[in-house]
Amino acid sequence: MGTTRIDDDRAAIGEIRRLAAEADLDVAGGTVRRSSSRFCFGVEHGDYNGTELFGVGTDRFIWLAAKTNDSGRVRLFSGNFPDDGVIEFEPGRVPAARSAEIADTWARFPWGVDFVLGREGLALSSGVDIVLVGNIPGGGMSRSASLSLNLILSLAEANGLSVEDPLRIVDLAQAVENDYIGSPCGQLDQIMILFAKAGMGTHYNPADRSVRYVPLGAKALDFRIVGLDTGTVRPGLEKSTYRIRRAECEEFAAILGPEFGISCLADVRADGVFDQILVKYQGSHPDHCDRLSYIFHAQRRFSILLEAWKCGDMETVGRVFREDGIGLRDDYKISGPELETMCDLARTVPGVLGERMLGGGDKGASGALVRADSVKALEAAVSAAYPRVHPAYADAFAVHVCKVVDGITTIEGRL
Repeated sequence: MGTTRIDDDRAAIGEIRRLAAEADLDVAGGTVRRSSSRFCFGVEHGDYNGTELFGVGTDRFIWLAAKTNDSGRVRLFSGNFPDDGVIEFEPGRVPAARSAEIADTWARFPWGVDFVLGREGLALSSGVDIVLVGNIPGGGMSRSASLSLNLILSLAEANGLSVEDPLRIVDLAQAVENDYIGSPCGQLDQIMILFAKAGMGTHYNPADRSVRYVPLGAKALDFRIVGLDTGTVRPGLEKSTYRIRRAECEEFAAILGPEFGISCLADVRADGVFDQILVKYQGSHPDHCDRLSYIFHAQRRFSILLEAWKCGDMETVGRVFREDGIGLRDDYKISGPELETMCDLARTVPGVLGERMLGGGDKGASGALVRADSVKALEAAVSAAYPRVHPAYADAFAVHVCKVVDGITTIEGRL
């Protein structure tokens, strides 16, 4: 999904009205739902490895307007993909999962929602007109999860379907990507968006699937979350290094399981067990050991990060964030040259507390935690140097200064 310069609800709703007229779709008086992006403080790539997770919702959004129609067909138009025209289908009649037909169109997301809801006993039956537009960058801030969640909530509501358990909604959104699209994502993105609350961090524990909110300590300095969009477009996770890393981690956990009694890499917590694994497998499985090393040390840092957030110690939060980035680069080997250029530039700016790549890896965005009075210096440093290093993206990169926001919001009476 491409991004736009729209930066508030009023502008988004105005754009939706314009797009609806252009596409001859009727969403007047319909429901407008806004879904956020996310910023993961830790553990990036921890969800499919069984670690705890912590993050926030951020104010880059997808705005989606939906209204039932009398045609019996779902009709969608995206302002980010205008050349695709109106996507139209009859509920229950979508292309086959993981087929060649779905590979290169954003329509795989609404098709996937129809497929998954129907499979799970929540079949769509009503015609719905949908118009949407978004400004989430092209990688690292979870626009695919944001889109899947928004489509599930909006189409379910339009069809009178109720899904009360939010974790079931998370499961459904993951299934759209895993089972229909073929993208092996975990649940970090969906959880951090669906549960996000303004001013709060979201802490997820996979051991009991619990979610709790962690307020930022009152002594925290004034800081900003900054997305450093490289202007690159990452392929879907099904085509990226992410798929390889996930497979490596699951393979190593299966190898270690019988001997060490683990089911995922996050189960390796004791120093002695970690050391035994390295002694035995470093020679035969060096890459796998590197992946384990990142997860092992990221879990150690996680408790430090969480306590620092509670205390408002943003210097320590930033330091842990930076150390995680070095681990992702050197041990997990999931970053990319443009992402690391952004990190290198950020590290030169006084007042940047920490920086690292975000999301699935390869391409997309890096992120930084920055003192509020240093944001302009960071913007200036990136604007001056990044186009020289990567001239191919001189007109595509962007700096997104973000706030912590609610993940899902229904905008009442605005359309």
